[in-house]
Amino acid sequence: MCPSRIVEPTRGRAAPGPATAAPAALEARGLTLRFGGHVAVREVSCALPRGSLTAIVGPNGAGKTSFFNLLSGQLRPTAGSIHLYGQDVTALSAAQRASLGIGRAFQLTTLFPALSVLDNVRLALERQRRRSWRLLSIAADDVPGIEQARHWLGRTRLLDREHEPAAQLSHGDQRKLEVAMLLAMRPRVFMFDEPTAGMSVDEVPVILELIQEIKDDPMNTVLLVEHKIQVVRSLADRILVLHNGELLAQGDPAEVMDSPLVREAYLGLAGARS
Repeated sequence: MCPSRIVEPTRGRAAPGPATAAPAALEARGLTLRFGGHVAVREVSCALPRGSLTAIVGPNGAGKTSFFNLLSGQLRPTAGSIHLYGQDVTALSAAQRASLGIGRAFQLTTLFPALSVLDNVRLALERQRRRSWRLLSIAADDVPGIEQARHWLGRTRLLDREHEPAAQLSHGDQRKLEVAMLLAMRPRVFMFDEPTAGMSVDEVPVILELIQEIKDDPMNTVLLVEHKIQVVRSLADRILVLHNGELLAQGDPAEVMDSPLVREAYLGLAGARS
C-alpha cells in the first residue's frame, strides 16, 4: 500500500507493504502511457487502500485525466498493469471492469436525456443485474426495481423529480442523477472526474455531501480528480500529486500540500483556481 507520508515515487513497482496485508482496492504498477513521442503517464505506481478517498491533483497537463482513464479502462497502458482487489484487470475493457465493481462518473454527464429520471436509474439497476434493458416492458411489472430506483433517488434528493426527462434537469441535478445511477450499480470503487465542474455555488455542497456519504461506508473506495483545493482538503484521506506525467508525491493531504516541492509544482500554479 502507498504509505501515508510524502514519498518519492518508486518507479515500476508498487510501494512495499506488510506481507499479510489484504490487496488494495485498486493498484497501479508502473503505468505508462505514450502517444507517439509524448509520454502522458510515466511509470506511476500506487495502491488505493480499501475504504479510503484518494484525490488526484496537479496542474493542467500533469497527466491526471490520462492516469484516471487508464484505471477505469477508457485507455490501455503502453506498459504496466492495473489490479482490482488483487486481480489483474489490465486487459479488460471499461465495461468489463464495471462488471467487477469499478463505477465511474464522467466530467460530462452520461445520461439518457429522453428517459425519465426514474428510468435512468432503472437502466443502471438492469445493468447491475446483468440483464438487458427491456424498453417495451419497463412499466409496472418490476415493482422491486422501481422501489430500488426510488430509494437511490431519495438518497440523492431527486425523488420529487422522478418523472421528469433527464434533459430537463439542471447541470447539478444531472450530476446527482449520475451519482444515483452509480449507487444503483453498487460498485466497490467509485471514480469521480471533477465532480463539481460547471456547477453553481449552490449546487456544489450537495454533491460533496453525497460523495462524503459514499466515503463514510467502509466498504467503498473513492478516487476523484479535482482542481479545487478546498474540496480536496475537505474530502480526501490522501492525495496523489502528478506533474509532467510522473507521481511527484503521495500521502496525507496536509503533509503533501505543505511540501515545498508540491507547492512549487502545483499550488503556485493552481492557487488562483482554488
